[in-house]
Amino acid sequence: MNEKILIIEDEKEITDLIEMFLQNENFQVFKCYSSRDALMLIKNESFDLAILDVMLPDGNGFELCKLIREKHTYPIIMLTSKTEGIDRVTGLSLGADDYVTKPFLPLELVARVKAQLRRVHHYDGKENNTSETIMVMGLFLNKTSHVCNLNDKTIKLTPTEFSILWLLCKNRGKVFSADEIFRQVWGEKYFKNSRNTVMVQIRHIREKLNDTGNKPKFIKTIWGVGYIIE
Repeated sequence: MNEKILIIEDEKEITDLIEMFLQNENFQVFKCYSSRDALMLIKNESFDLAILDVMLPDGNGFELCKLIREKHTYPIIMLTSKTEGIDRVTGLSLGADDYVTKPFLPLELVARVKAQLRRVHHYDGKENNTSETIMVMGLFLNKTSHVCNLNDKTIKLTPTEFSILWLLCKNRGKVFSADEIFRQVWGEKYFKNSRNTVMVQIRHIREKLNDTGNKPKFIKTIWGVGYIIE
């Protein structure tokens, strides 16, 4: 593996625990305990994934997530000690790909890290040497290069957003329920908060495609059923 993982968490015991489990899987681990240190490291180092705590001593993880997303598309997993859904929705809305609620099992976090990286590898062509492209109503997707263009304008998508959009475009005309999307994109069983997770990601894709009106051109909602690109 040897992918570079950035941990941004102010609780040293938690950071060290995550580091130990990730290093056991041969990941390279970098640690920061504040937003300031993280921004400096992000500026000078490239990463494959970031694990980001919501509560930091010099700010909040939401703002840092937003800043990371301005220049980087690698997966972000948010850590939160709160159980309110608003934290999860806020993180996903700002570009996070997944979230884990404290306390958590380290092996669960490692599994989520691997799932996110598998998706990146798949859509970067590391597991598929042949170029696959789709064109739908001026929307162009390249599965190998992870490129998304809309009317020749580049749209920056996170790996999760690209995965959802590719799934719907590849299966144009088919309705996918939220749990079907979650199972195929996250590679995990559906759970009670999965519907909100998918809903927020769909909303974020629509915003990036400037397609948020009452009658979206691309991803349409079939109420009580799921989502479709016709």
